[in-house]
Amino acid sequence: MTFLVTGATGHIGSLVTHRLIRGGHRPRVFVRDAARARALFGDEVDMHVGDLARPGPALRKALAGSNGVFLLNSGPRLASRDRAVVQVAVDAGVKHMVKLSTLDVRTGVGTGPWHARGEDAVRQSGMPYTFIQSAAFMSNVLGWAQSIATEGVLRSSTGQGRIAFIHPDDLADVITHALTTGEHMGESLVVTGPEALSYAAMAARIGAVIGKKVRYEELSDEEAHEAALRYGGGRRYADALVDIWRAIREGRLTTVSDGVERLLGRKPLAFDRWLNQNAEAFQ
Repeated sequence: MTFLVTGATGHIGSLVTHRLIRGGHRPRVFVRDAARARALFGDEVDMHVGDLARPGPALRKALAGSNGVFLLNSGPRLASRDRAVVQVAVDAGVKHMVKLSTLDVRTGVGTGPWHARGEDAVRQSGMPYTFIQSAAFMSNVLGWAQSIATEGVLRSSTGQGRIAFIHPDDLADVITHALTTGEHMGESLVVTGPEALSYAAMAARIGAVIGKKVRYEELSDEEAHEAALRYGGGRRYADALVDIWRAIREGRLTTVSDGVERLLGRKPLAFDRWLNQNAEAFQ
């Protein structure tokens, strides 16, 4: 079986690629940076260089003869990119597409509408699909590292609202399972971490692990928007982030699913485990 991984040099895509390699596959990767991909995977992958924003001959070549593809797109133009990729995949005779989506397609929050339109594009193509509707990743917490390390503070507009971040390893395992088994075609799989935590609670746990007090400081939506603009990605992305943080504050994103356990036969990995694996980033 031949599988193509898009976004392979990113965090989730690289985890999926390494799992395929360990499973005895020789995956294809579609990347913009060949040197970075070579550093990550050596000669254990078949490399195809191109850009999902401008799919063309490079993507057609990468998809030709592929049994399945892992699709990872992001940003406000996500739906048009998904539509372009799936059309090439249909033409190439690909049998299964696993798309990393978001749990927020069910709430309409933040980036949810972008992914919902992307899901629609895949459905309308007739391509057999599996959508991974994931909670936000625990690795997003690394965005707090600088302020925690330098000031001992986490600033957010999420109030006391809670969310069940998912460990990236769980997400990669679910994606790889769906891609290699084909057992969940036509399904939308909801996956989250094992417990919903407030940002204040996560800050306290970080402090306990690194041995110093980390305080939570609440921002207004306006202050949060200014901070989001500094992250990069533009105003539409900043708008989406603030919408997500507001939804957390209002208690609309507390979903905890049994998806990981149902799919993998084990409990999802806890935030404390991720934190112990990454504690030095906050010191």
